[in-house]
Amino acid sequence: MDRPDYRYTSACRSAKYEAMELNLKNRVVLVTAGSKGIGLATALGFHACGAKVAICSRSQDKLDAAAAQMPGCLALIGDVSQAQDIERVVDAATKEFGGIDILVNNAGGPPPGLFAEMADDDWEKAVELTLMSVVRATRLVLPHMRSQKWGRIVNISSSGVKQPVPGLTLSNSIRMAVLGWAKTLANQVAADNVLVNTVCPGFTQTDRVAQILEQQSAASGKSVDEIAAGMAAQIPMQRIGQPEEIANLAVFLGSEAASYMTGTAIQVDGGSVQGY
Repeated sequence: MDRPDYRYTSACRSAKYEAMELNLKNRVVLVTAGSKGIGLATALGFHACGAKVAICSRSQDKLDAAAAQMPGCLALIGDVSQAQDIERVVDAATKEFGGIDILVNNAGGPPPGLFAEMADDDWEKAVELTLMSVVRATRLVLPHMRSQKWGRIVNISSSGVKQPVPGLTLSNSIRMAVLGWAKTLANQVAADNVLVNTVCPGFTQTDRVAQILEQQSAASGKSVDEIAAGMAAQIPMQRIGQPEEIANLAVFLGSEAASYMTGTAIQVDGGSVQGY
């Protein structure tokens, strides 16, 4: 008697399962701190999928270089730690494109350092950069998303929210506040089809990681290359990640394909986090 072939059911032959569709064409996405590193890789990913992209950065030169790679990109000067800058950036993107469908909350992390080295001013600046930037930008874009019953909030965080990174006192602490906020917000806006998810990169080839390597080199007397090799050796995949590998998840979470995912925090770290 012939064995049944379970590989191809009638459902799997349905046209809607032939290929994953991100359905990002003409969606409007704002990527904060989008002129370099993970932010730029994410903006490029959305642009390649047909989205209308706006980015902001504190550096005009970096903005110009980034925008040159994305025809039609709206590049705006703005410091996400400043409330008035966030408002101006969101307002400009809304006027240009008619509303923001997808917000990617991204910013450089606060400086590394030990708790004993941190003054009140360091904590206050870190809160403005890491927590309040996300709160303010999201508050501004939510009304449009909720009114159209479609929106995506994607937060670029750190694997430190799953497993604290030694020496990153400010980042480990304040990113946990963002994670708690994101999970809470996800429950409040899910009925409006506004989905809130968090991407948690591990060590990735960015200026931020270069800063950490230099700090550890200075503290240990080892070369930056030695520190980097030691870092890679502790990662199960034996290498540091690339910005595009983080961006792939951010783009997916910003798409229609992630239509039943909200409140998640997903690490992209080569297997570094040893929890679940």
